[in-house]
Amino acid sequence: MRTRLFLMTLIFLLSLVSCKKEATKEDNINNNATETKTTTGQSGVKDSDSDANALQVARSLEDFSTLVVAIEAAGVEDALVNAGPLTIFAPLNTAFGKLPEGTVESLVKPENKATLAFILVNHVAPANYPIKQLKKEAKKGRKLYMASGKYLIVENKDGDIYVGGTKILKTVQVSNGWIHVVDDVLVPAE
Repeated sequence: MRTRLFLMTLIFLLSLVSCKKEATKEDNINNNATETKTTTGQSGVKDSDSDANALQVARSLEDFSTLVVAIEAAGVEDALVNAGPLTIFAPLNTAFGKLPEGTVESLVKPENKATLAFILVNHVAPANYPIKQLKKEAKKGRKLYMASGKYLIVENKDGDIYVGGTKILKTVQVSNGWIHVVDDVLVPAE
């Protein structure tokens, strides 16, 4: 159960990490990805009748293209389409752009798959945290347990909610939980 939840969280995080990149940088990332994925798991199921899940939403928005590439490189797509509930803190392309040059390109290499997966699952809480609940958690001074096994501090600063020190810019409900858009990559301290 914990392994499945971990994988679900990892996939969702990877979906959120997608960010808007310049064509040359994105081409470089795609060239370093380990293999062309053939989706044979749950993420490969085509369903136009159901509400969109976290991975489908991330794939549909250009602002999450880097996150989607990372999710696919880490092989966690199926985790993001499971029933959940999941709460994903999804970094925009601009968040990945803030990382030191070459970081994203290095992380999507096959030899760094485990590190990338760990970073991505640090963006997923295996629980239901709509913005209203996050406000309650901040008021109580609580931390959120992430699928990585780490905790992130939730704070309310002048009416804005911050998780792990980064402001939530927008919230979107998906069929398997919540996506909270952020503009920083939540890299674990260890």
